[in-house]
Amino acid sequence: MFKNILMPIDLQETHLAAKAVKIAITEARKHGADIHIMTVMPGFGMPMVATFFPDNAMKKAMKEIGAELKRYIAANFPNDIKTHPHLDEGSPAERILDQARDVKADLIVIPSHAQSLGQVFLGSCAAKVVEHATCSVMVIKG
Repeated sequence: MFKNILMPIDLQETHLAAKAVKIAITEARKHGADIHIMTVMPGFGMPMVATFFPDNAMKKAMKEIGAELKRYIAANFPNDIKTHPHLDEGSPAERILDQARDVKADLIVIPSHAQSLGQVFLGSCAAKVVEHATCSVMVIKG
C-alpha cells in the first residue's frame, strides 16, 4: 500500500519524534516501503535575513545539519529499513509538501505538539501539511 513514507523531523526537538519514528518503521516494514527522513532549516536564504550572515554561513550550516541528520538516522532507524536523508531550507510546511511531491510519498508521518491554545489539536506546521497534502498524513502527538 505504501512505497514511500516521508518523515519530517525537527532536529532540535527529536524527543518529540520518538513515537513517530517507531510508527514509520512499523509501516515501512509492513509495506516494504522506503522512509524519506527530512529536516528543514529556517529561511536564512531570504534577502532580508541573509544580509546578517556571511556568504558561506548557509553552506556551512547546511553541511553541519546534513551530517547531524545522517547521525540521527543511523542512531534511530534499523539497517533493514531503506532510508533517504533530505535537507531543505525555508518554510517547513511548504518544504514538506514539496518533498512529499518530489519523492512521490504515499504517506507522511509527522510528529506534532501544540504550542498555544490556537494549536490545541495540531501544531501549525502539521495542520498546514494535513490541509494541503495530496497523500495520507498520519499525525503523531509527541
